Amino acid sequence: MKVNNAELVISAVKPEQYPSENLPEFALAGRSNVGKSSFINKMINRKSLARTSSKPGKTQTLNFYKIEESLYFVDVPGYGFAKVSKKEREAWGNMIETYFTTRKELCAVLLIVDLRHPPTKDDVLMYDFLKAYQLRCLVVATKADKIPKGKWERHRQIAIQTLDLEQNDDLIVFSSETGEGKDKMWKILSSWM
Repeated sequence: MKVNNAELVISAVKPEQYPSENLPEFALAGRSNVGKSSFINKMINRKSLARTSSKPGKTQTLNFYKIEESLYFVDVPGYGFAKVSKKEREAWGNMIETYFTTRKELCAVLLIVDLRHPPTKDDVLMYDFLKAYQLRCLVVATKADKIPKGKWERHRQIAIQTLDLEQNDDLIVFSSETGEGKDKMWKILSSWM
């Protein structure tokens, strides 16, 4: 998809704030600092529509990015970040769970993991949660440019085994630096809309 038009429509914390146009939505879940904002920016050819930060835990709302008037990327707060109070983490958890379990526009969740490292316990918990609620899931392994191409498949297999990925779920190798995986991502997302 060629993207000319993308905007942050709303940062929501409650269902009544969610957009009401019934466009397909793709949520991005992943640890803090795993590259969700960079993923969004690469997918829409923008430098900084989605704010990237060196300080993890910056996203504290559901950020709805409307793309080409035809779909939304929904950036959800990153998990596994220690410097946030337990109470705040619980509030985020409830907000994310409400969105995932009640939003009929949600087409799929893109679980963002770091290709360089095996998925964390939190990544596994998130994947298991998505499967428990029978949500369509696509795993996106970012930061591929940080390791030699010859090692991608080995790292990919480690991620697949660690998550115990179901056969009908896929794992795409992605790089926000080089654009690796971008066309493949758009092809998959378009087929799900």
